[in-house]
Amino acid sequence: MPELPEVETVRRGLAPALEGRRIARVLQRRPDLRYPLPERFAERLAGRRVERLDRRAKYILARLEGDEVLLVHLGMSGRFTIHAPDAAAPDAPGRFHHDAAAGTGGAPHDHVVFDMEDGTRIVYSDHRRFGFMDLIAGAALDANRHLKDLGPEPLGNEFSAAVLGDRLKGRRAPIKAALLDQRTVAGLGNIYVCEALHRAGVSPNRAASGVAGPLRAERLARAIRDVLTDAIAAGGSTLRDYAHTDGELGYFQHAFAVYDREGEPCSKPGCGGTVMRMVQSGRSTFYCPQCQR
Repeated sequence: MPELPEVETVRRGLAPALEGRRIARVLQRRPDLRYPLPERFAERLAGRRVERLDRRAKYILARLEGDEVLLVHLGMSGRFTIHAPDAAAPDAPGRFHHDAAAGTGGAPHDHVVFDMEDGTRIVYSDHRRFGFMDLIAGAALDANRHLKDLGPEPLGNEFSAAVLGDRLKGRRAPIKAALLDQRTVAGLGNIYVCEALHRAGVSPNRAASGVAGPLRAERLARAIRDVLTDAIAAGGSTLRDYAHTDGELGYFQHAFAVYDREGEPCSKPGCGGTVMRMVQSGRSTFYCPQCQR
């Protein structure tokens, strides 16, 4: 599942093709993705200008004129391909390790096609169909079922060590499980939680309440911000089915300190430990038992 850095990379890749531009028409090739598409979906989008492209957690939000928002979740394999009218080859916002052919608008898994007024074609492909789209009134956005319970954005001004500490107080669940709970912090997933805990020197087994104190909460909040910022700067992580808009690979995976590095020496200077793997709530956790306490 793409995490916050991957979704942000896709948003940034799509922005030049969408922001301030008008949708001429939409080709809807099926009635549903993960969920049914909204009623009169293509008709409601045709002729609308995209005023701004935002992100909330792992959701892309296209704010349309007329105070309506197109919400997009990529699921496991959702991807966009941009076909500029004067380009020899399409741009794909994100490449995946196990990649599918770039969407053209006519392939079996090209489910939604946005034809822009300037001649650009943006194709949404999703061979697993775990992604979804919705149209939401702007005034109702914060109350939407997908967004209303989300915690603070980890890269936003509302996120701090004090906020994180308050959300961890009294919680007996392991800190990794608490961070994967989108009500604690929005947008974190398995990869970057593993990386942030390693940077902060916090064991994934430690009770969340044991990280609520000011010193540990400060270290962890800073690690979360830093690892996400580094991953976005590197273009996300090319794991499984992720790709970004210009067709280039993301390279943050080459900087992973613990994720998928079971049996390798810990990269922290002077540690001397070995990265181990365990399973928590059905998910692989990678950590160094020597320096994560």
